[in-house]
Amino acid sequence: MLYIVGTPIGNLKDITYRAIETLKSVDEIACEDTRHTLKLLNAYDIKKPLFSYHKFNEKSAGERLIEKLKEGKSVALVTDAGMPLISDPGNLLVKQLVESNQPFTVVPGPSAFVCGLIMSGLLDYRFIFVGFLPEKNAERKKLLESYKNFDAPLVFYCAPHDVENTVKSIYKHFGNRKACAVREITKAFEQREEFMLEDGYTGEKRGEFVLIVEGASETKKEFEMSVNEHIDMFINQGMSKKEAIKAVAKERGVCKNDIYKYTVSEEQND
Repeated sequence: MLYIVGTPIGNLKDITYRAIETLKSVDEIACEDTRHTLKLLNAYDIKKPLFSYHKFNEKSAGERLIEKLKEGKSVALVTDAGMPLISDPGNLLVKQLVESNQPFTVVPGPSAFVCGLIMSGLLDYRFIFVGFLPEKNAERKKLLESYKNFDAPLVFYCAPHDVENTVKSIYKHFGNRKACAVREITKAFEQREEFMLEDGYTGEKRGEFVLIVEGASETKKEFEMSVNEHIDMFINQGMSKKEAIKAVAKERGVCKNDIYKYTVSEEQND
Protein backbone atom coordinates (compact mmCIF):
# COMPACT_ATOMS: atom_id res chain seq x y z
CA MET A 1 0.00 0.00 0.00
CA LEU A 2 1.12 3.55 -0.73
CA TYR A 3 0.07 6.15 1.83
CA ILE A 4 -0.08 9.80 0.74
CA VAL A 5 0.54 11.53 4.07
CA GLY A 6 -0.10 15.14 5.01
CA THR A 7 2.57 16.69 7.27
CA PRO A 8 2.75 19.97 9.25
CA ILE A 9 3.10 23.23 7.31
CA GLY A 10 5.02 24.91 10.14
CA ASN A 11 4.16 23.83 13.66
CA LEU A 12 5.35 20.24 14.14
CA LYS A 13 2.48 19.60 16.56
CA ASP A 14 0.02 19.85 13.66
CA ILE A 15 0.35 16.19 12.77
CA THR A 16 -2.36 13.59 13.25
CA TYR A 17 -2.09 10.42 15.32
CA ARG A 18 -2.87 8.47 12.15
CA ALA A 19 -0.02 10.16 10.27
CA ILE A 20 2.46 9.24 13.02
CA GLU A 21 1.18 5.66 13.14
CA THR A 22 1.42 5.38 9.35
CA LEU A 23 4.97 6.73 9.19
CA LYS A 24 5.98 4.29 11.93
CA SER A 25 4.36 1.32 10.19
CA VAL A 26 5.61 1.67 6.59
CA ASP A 27 8.78 0.07 5.26
CA GLU A 28 10.09 3.22 3.55
CA ILE A 29 9.26 6.91 3.16
CA ALA A 30 9.49 8.85 -0.12
CA CYS A 31 10.08 12.57 0.43
CA GLU A 32 11.09 15.79 -1.34
CA ASP A 33 14.07 16.62 0.86
CA THR A 34 15.37 13.85 3.11
CA ARG A 35 17.05 16.38 5.43
CA HIS A 36 13.80 18.25 5.95
CA THR A 37 11.72 15.12 6.55
CA LEU A 38 14.35 13.78 8.95
CA LYS A 39 13.65 16.71 11.31
CA LEU A 40 9.98 15.70 11.49
CA LEU A 41 10.78 12.02 11.97
CA ASN A 42 13.32 12.76 14.71
CA ALA A 43 10.72 14.84 16.56
CA TYR A 44 8.53 11.74 16.83
CA ASP A 45 11.31 9.16 17.16
CA ILE A 46 10.54 7.56 13.80
CA LYS A 47 13.40 5.75 12.10
CA LYS A 48 12.74 4.60 8.55
CA PRO A 49 14.72 4.41 5.30
CA LEU A 50 14.18 7.52 3.17
CA PHE A 51 14.50 8.05 -0.57
CA SER A 52 14.03 11.17 -2.69
CA TYR A 53 10.88 11.81 -4.67
CA HIS A 54 10.77 15.32 -6.13
CA LYS A 55 9.71 17.15 -9.29
CA PHE A 56 13.04 16.50 -11.02
CA ASN A 57 12.90 12.69 -10.69
CA GLU A 58 9.15 12.03 -10.56
CA LYS A 59 9.00 9.52 -13.39
CA SER A 60 11.99 7.36 -12.43
CA ALA A 61 11.34 7.58 -8.67
CA GLY A 62 7.69 6.70 -9.28
CA GLU A 63 8.66 3.59 -11.23
CA ARG A 64 11.04 2.63 -8.44
CA LEU A 65 8.31 3.16 -5.86
CA ILE A 66 5.85 0.97 -7.76
CA GLU A 67 8.44 -1.82 -7.87
CA LYS A 68 8.66 -1.63 -4.08
CA LEU A 69 4.87 -1.96 -3.83
CA LYS A 70 4.96 -5.00 -6.12
CA GLU A 71 7.55 -6.53 -3.79
CA GLY A 72 4.99 -6.29 -0.99
CA LYS A 73 6.39 -3.22 0.75
CA SER A 74 4.36 -0.34 2.21
CA VAL A 75 5.56 3.16 1.39
CA ALA A 76 4.55 6.63 2.60
CA LEU A 77 4.79 9.68 0.35
CA VAL A 78 5.35 13.04 2.05
CA THR A 79 6.40 16.51 0.93
CA ASP A 80 8.32 19.16 2.83
CA ALA A 81 5.07 20.60 4.20
CA GLY A 82 1.33 20.05 3.83
CA MET A 83 -0.46 17.69 1.49
CA PRO A 84 1.41 16.06 -1.40
CA LEU A 85 0.08 16.90 -4.90
CA ILE A 86 -1.16 20.38 -3.85
CA SER A 87 1.44 22.48 -5.71
CA ASP A 88 3.87 19.70 -4.80
CA PRO A 89 5.04 16.47 -6.49
CA GLY A 90 2.74 13.45 -6.62
CA ASN A 91 0.27 13.93 -9.49
CA LEU A 92 2.34 11.81 -11.88
CA LEU A 93 2.74 9.11 -9.24
CA VAL A 94 -1.02 8.79 -8.68
CA LYS A 95 -1.50 8.36 -12.44
CA GLN A 96 1.21 5.67 -12.43
CA LEU A 97 -0.47 3.91 -9.51
CA VAL A 98 -3.85 3.91 -11.25
CA GLU A 99 -2.36 2.63 -14.52
CA SER A 100 -0.46 -0.17 -12.75
CA ASN A 101 -3.45 -1.04 -10.53
CA GLN A 102 -1.54 -0.48 -7.29
CA PRO A 103 -3.41 0.36 -4.06
CA PHE A 104 -3.05 3.78 -2.44
CA THR A 105 -4.87 5.94 0.09
CA VAL A 106 -4.67 9.39 1.68
CA VAL A 107 -3.82 10.22 5.29
CA PRO A 108 -5.20 13.78 5.58
CA GLY A 109 -3.23 16.64 7.06
CA PRO A 110 -2.80 20.44 7.02
CA SER A 111 -2.90 22.47 3.83
CA ALA A 112 -1.66 26.06 3.68
CA PHE A 113 -4.26 27.35 1.22
CA VAL A 114 -7.16 26.13 3.39
CA CYS A 115 -5.74 27.87 6.47
CA GLY A 116 -4.97 31.03 4.53
CA LEU A 117 -8.42 31.13 2.98
CA ILE A 118 -10.10 30.82 6.37
CA MET A 119 -7.87 33.53 7.87
CA SER A 120 -8.47 35.93 4.96
CA GLY A 121 -12.08 36.72 5.80
CA LEU A 122 -12.90 36.54 2.09
CA LEU A 123 -14.28 32.98 2.02
CA ASP A 124 -17.86 32.81 0.76
CA TYR A 125 -18.61 29.05 0.54
CA ARG A 126 -16.98 28.70 -2.89
CA PHE A 127 -13.39 29.43 -3.89
CA ILE A 128 -10.89 28.76 -6.67
CA PHE A 129 -7.40 27.46 -5.96
CA VAL A 130 -4.88 28.71 -8.52
CA GLY A 131 -1.56 28.03 -6.77
CA PHE A 132 1.73 29.45 -8.09
CA LEU A 133 1.62 31.65 -11.18
CA PRO A 134 3.76 30.64 -14.18
CA GLU A 135 7.13 32.38 -14.45
CA LYS A 136 6.81 33.30 -18.13
CA ASN A 137 4.79 36.49 -18.72
CA ALA A 138 2.80 35.08 -21.63
CA GLU A 139 1.71 32.03 -19.64
CA ARG A 140 0.99 34.18 -16.57
CA LYS A 141 -1.20 36.52 -18.63
CA LYS A 142 -3.14 33.64 -20.20
CA LEU A 143 -3.80 32.03 -16.81
CA LEU A 144 -4.91 35.23 -15.09
CA GLU A 145 -7.17 36.26 -17.97
CA SER A 146 -8.93 32.89 -17.72
CA TYR A 147 -9.74 33.48 -14.04
CA LYS A 148 -10.48 37.21 -13.82
CA ASN A 149 -14.29 36.97 -14.27
CA PHE A 150 -14.94 34.25 -11.69
CA ASP A 151 -17.22 35.42 -8.89
CA ALA A 152 -15.47 33.51 -6.11
CA PRO A 153 -12.30 34.23 -4.10
CA LEU A 154 -9.09 33.10 -5.80
CA VAL A 155 -6.20 31.58 -3.85
CA PHE A 156 -2.60 31.94 -4.96
CA TYR A 157 0.73 30.72 -3.60
CA CYS A 158 3.85 32.82 -3.91
CA ALA A 159 7.40 32.85 -2.60
CA PRO A 160 8.59 35.88 -0.59
CA HIS A 161 10.84 37.17 -3.37
CA ASP A 162 7.93 37.10 -5.84
CA VAL A 163 5.03 38.41 -3.74
CA GLU A 164 5.32 41.99 -5.02
CA ASN A 165 5.45 40.91 -8.66
CA THR A 166 2.56 38.48 -8.14
CA VAL A 167 0.34 41.21 -6.70
CA LYS A 168 1.24 43.57 -9.57
CA SER A 169 0.41 40.90 -12.15
CA ILE A 170 -2.97 40.16 -10.59
CA TYR A 171 -3.82 43.87 -10.37
CA LYS A 172 -2.84 44.38 -14.00
CA HIS A 173 -5.32 41.75 -15.18
CA PHE A 174 -8.02 41.88 -12.49
CA GLY A 175 -8.15 45.56 -11.66
CA ASN A 176 -8.52 46.85 -8.11
CA ARG A 177 -9.87 44.32 -5.61
CA LYS A 178 -9.61 43.46 -1.95
CA ALA A 179 -6.83 41.02 -1.10
CA CYS A 180 -5.31 39.38 1.93
CA ALA A 181 -1.79 38.00 2.28
CA VAL A 182 -1.20 35.38 4.97
CA ARG A 183 2.34 34.26 5.70
CA GLU A 184 4.22 31.98 8.10
CA ILE A 185 1.00 30.05 8.77
CA THR A 186 1.04 28.13 12.10
CA LYS A 187 4.51 29.53 12.91
CA ALA A 188 5.62 31.99 15.60
CA PHE A 189 5.49 35.01 13.26
CA GLU A 190 2.21 34.18 11.53
CA GLN A 191 0.74 37.32 9.97
CA ARG A 192 -2.19 38.43 7.82
CA GLU A 193 -2.46 41.71 5.99
CA GLU A 194 -5.44 43.09 4.13
CA PHE A 195 -4.85 45.52 1.27
CA MET A 196 -6.17 46.69 -2.07
CA LEU A 197 -4.39 45.34 -5.14
CA GLU A 198 -3.88 48.87 -6.40
CA ASP A 199 -1.87 49.73 -3.26
CA GLY A 200 0.26 46.58 -3.40
CA TYR A 201 1.51 44.46 -0.52
CA THR A 202 3.65 46.52 1.83
CA GLY A 203 4.25 44.06 4.68
CA GLU A 204 7.15 41.83 5.62
CA LYS A 205 8.44 39.69 2.74
CA ARG A 206 9.50 36.56 4.61
CA GLY A 207 8.14 33.04 4.61
CA GLU A 208 5.81 31.37 2.14
CA PHE A 209 2.67 33.33 1.22
CA VAL A 210 -0.94 32.45 0.61
CA LEU A 211 -2.59 35.30 -1.28
CA ILE A 212 -6.38 35.51 -1.42
CA VAL A 213 -8.11 37.87 -3.85
CA GLU A 214 -11.85 38.56 -3.85
CA GLY A 215 -13.96 37.40 -6.76
CA ALA A 216 -15.13 39.51 -9.67
CA SER A 217 -18.70 39.78 -8.44
CA GLU A 218 -17.62 42.01 -5.58
CA THR A 219 -15.83 44.54 -7.75
CA LYS A 220 -17.05 44.28 -11.33
CA LYS A 221 -20.18 46.36 -11.79
CA GLU A 222 -22.40 47.14 -14.74
CA PHE A 223 -22.89 50.84 -15.39
CA GLU A 224 -25.50 52.48 -17.58
CA MET A 225 -23.15 55.42 -18.23
CA SER A 226 -20.11 55.16 -20.50
CA VAL A 227 -16.56 55.43 -19.17
CA ASN A 228 -16.27 59.04 -20.38
CA GLU A 229 -19.62 59.94 -18.83
CA HIS A 230 -18.46 58.36 -15.59
CA ILE A 231 -15.25 60.45 -15.67
CA ASP A 232 -17.22 63.62 -16.45
CA MET A 233 -19.46 62.94 -13.47
CA PHE A 234 -16.49 63.06 -11.09
CA ILE A 235 -14.94 66.07 -12.86
CA ASN A 236 -18.24 67.93 -12.42
CA GLN A 237 -17.96 67.13 -8.72
CA GLY A 238 -14.69 69.07 -8.62
CA MET A 239 -12.09 66.33 -9.25
CA SER A 240 -9.17 66.71 -11.63
CA LYS A 241 -9.15 64.39 -14.64
CA LYS A 242 -6.42 62.28 -13.01
CA GLU A 243 -8.44 61.95 -9.81
CA ALA A 244 -11.59 61.17 -11.80
CA ILE A 245 -9.86 58.39 -13.75
CA LYS A 246 -8.65 56.85 -10.49
CA ALA A 247 -12.14 57.03 -8.97
CA VAL A 248 -13.76 55.46 -12.05
CA ALA A 249 -11.20 52.64 -12.08
CA LYS A 250 -11.92 51.92 -8.41
CA GLU A 251 -15.70 51.86 -8.89
CA ARG A 252 -15.51 49.68 -11.98
CA GLY A 253 -12.93 47.36 -10.48
CA VAL A 254 -10.40 47.77 -13.26
CA CYS A 255 -6.84 49.05 -13.57
CA LYS A 256 -6.67 52.85 -13.86
CA ASN A 257 -4.28 52.44 -16.82
CA ASP A 258 -7.10 50.69 -18.68
CA ILE A 259 -9.39 53.67 -18.09
CA TYR A 260 -6.68 56.07 -19.22
CA LYS A 261 -6.01 54.03 -22.39
CA TYR A 262 -9.74 53.98 -23.09
CA THR A 263 -10.04 57.76 -22.84
CA VAL A 264 -7.01 58.23 -25.09
CA SER A 265 -8.43 55.90 -27.76
CA GLU A 266 -11.79 57.68 -27.59
CA GLU A 267 -10.13 61.07 -28.04
CA GLN A 268 -8.16 59.75 -31.05
CA ASN A 269 -11.35 58.39 -32.61
CA ASP A 270 -12.99 61.77 -32.18
